[in-house]
Amino acid sequence: MIRTLFAAASVLALGAVAAQAELKPAVIYDHGGKFDKSFNEAAYTGAEKFKADTGVEYQEFEIQNDAQREQALRRFAQRGADPIVAIGFSFAAALEKVAPEFPDSHFAIVDMVVDQPNVRSIVFKEEEGSYLVGIMAAMASETGKVGFIGGMDIPLIRKFECGYKGGVASIEGTEVVANMTGTTPAAWNDPARGTELAKSQFADGADVVYHAAGGTGIGVIQAAADEGKLAIGVDSNQNGLAPGSVLTSMLKRVDVAVYDTFMDVKNGEWSSGFEVFGLAEDGVGVAMDEHNKELVSAEMLNAVEAAKASIIAGDIEVHDYMSDSACPY
Repeated sequence: MIRTLFAAASVLALGAVAAQAELKPAVIYDHGGKFDKSFNEAAYTGAEKFKADTGVEYQEFEIQNDAQREQALRRFAQRGADPIVAIGFSFAAALEKVAPEFPDSHFAIVDMVVDQPNVRSIVFKEEEGSYLVGIMAAMASETGKVGFIGGMDIPLIRKFECGYKGGVASIEGTEVVANMTGTTPAAWNDPARGTELAKSQFADGADVVYHAAGGTGIGVIQAAADEGKLAIGVDSNQNGLAPGSVLTSMLKRVDVAVYDTFMDVKNGEWSSGFEVFGLAEDGVGVAMDEHNKELVSAEMLNAVEAAKASIIAGDIEVHDYMSDSACPY
């Protein structure tokens, strides 16, 4: 499994007991919903694969407001759902409160660490994958200027931005212009604003724009197609949303995280603690398929593979904004 585990051994017995009971997995999506073509949809894809592989149905819920986070967690737990996977850092406070109320239930959260004995915390090295697409953006650019559009202005999204800037900086002669969409959860689901920001960056000279903005990023990709420029997708493979206009997508394997969590409880292999998914674990990466193969040169791919090997080996250290908010690039 693609993971680095730091877990208490005592919870393995708890997992074995749970596997003997009827499995009732559940997933709760964040703002933007399961069909956002990005972060939430990656979770949905993992849940669907689990259902296809095992024949076990799962429950799901798409929140419409922040108050529903705690309500949904508690409702699922009361109804015997297990495991329950919360998609997004914003579930942390609710999970801190609900998890201790149901000590025999298994919870997981993506993008945040919740230190409870029955919670698995799943985090990613987004900066590493973003570094790789930064290399690709700089090499594809004809103007020497590329863009970044984030969703909600939070440290997690600055992590994407900083890693991207590092990859761009490794290719001499390219600069980055960056914008955040907003400061509230509405920033994840505003395609019109994504289009507006992307067109502004294109007008400013950028010819490749990377988004880390959830559903808002659909507008970024559409703007690239309209303007004859290039976009870079995020989380899920978004290459097919505008074939020929999406240079690549930075894959964040939330699908694998959800699938593994469900499967581990099914197989009695549950463990709490936290998991880290980076390049070494195939937890992040770049998407290549029939939709972008004509856009990516062999030279570009070689540069990406070389950087990936160096990052895994420790020869290139990509700055982690979550550890140090002074991005050096």
